[in-house]
Amino acid sequence: MKTLPFAQLQAFLAVARARSFSGAARELGVSRSAVSQNVRQLEEELRVVLVARTTRSVSLTEAGKRLVESAGPAVAQTRAALAEVSAKPGEVVGRVRLTVPPSAFNFVVKPVLPKFRERHPRVEVEFVFEDRRVDIVAEGFDAGIRLSEFVERDMVSVRLTDSFRFIVVGAPGYLEKHGTPQRPEDLLHHECLTFRSATTGSLYAWELERGSKTWRVPVRGGVVTNDGLFCMDWAEQGLGLAYVSEPLVTEQLRTGRLRRVLEPYAASVPGFYLYYPSRAQRSAPLQLFIETIREFAAQQLSSSRTKGPR
Repeated sequence: MKTLPFAQLQAFLAVARARSFSGAARELGVSRSAVSQNVRQLEEELRVVLVARTTRSVSLTEAGKRLVESAGPAVAQTRAALAEVSAKPGEVVGRVRLTVPPSAFNFVVKPVLPKFRERHPRVEVEFVFEDRRVDIVAEGFDAGIRLSEFVERDMVSVRLTDSFRFIVVGAPGYLEKHGTPQRPEDLLHHECLTFRSATTGSLYAWELERGSKTWRVPVRGGVVTNDGLFCMDWAEQGLGLAYVSEPLVTEQLRTGRLRRVLEPYAASVPGFYLYYPSRAQRSAPLQLFIETIREFAAQQLSSSRTKGPR
């Protein structure tokens, strides 16, 4: 087999990350036809089909998945090595790519990013905000941030926040007009702002708990979204009840724009975690990001324990 040009492999890995030839072209700054040609040449050289193409979607074959898993980390390290050649002695350059749920922006990204960029201006940070389950190795991410229940067991994890609650909230006007639910099953008779999972395609059932008993209520309503953050604004407008993480609506609760509903049934979660494959520790940019975010986490956890229970 001839020596494979680096550009062909880069093009394929970009398609694997974006699940799109157009998205890969935008990432690489080249034309869509150039990406397609590079991937086709790579397939011809390897004599295997790496990408299954239809008019509507792009997916990886089993051979394509194996190539991503084996070559992806090596290519990332090669890119980092090439970037480091231009660095000054002791200076780290490179990129960190993270998958993050939108709800973690105010919790983690907003306070951490300015400090990290000030310390390491030559490290590029790319955030992809999405709620779906992500295979960070296969899709070319260095790390992710998720609630603990979505972190795979073979990952290294770093706790970022203390535990918090998910609560049901509604605007005073809505509650005065439609009444206040007293039991979880009452939600079935209310207009609920619902969330459709990008992973399963199904509507999310609101999880409630009291003591040792738990409920998963299959709520319904006339408004459905794939981003739960919008539900806070819609709830304020009186369009229905919303299920949100309590810290995100602190100000709305304080000012009375939203009220807690079914508070004795609020469910707790352990909090947000940063997670990454153990072998990724060899990446200098990621290691610097981990150090910065660990400092933030230590301050957050120390502060919350000093304040004690609310």
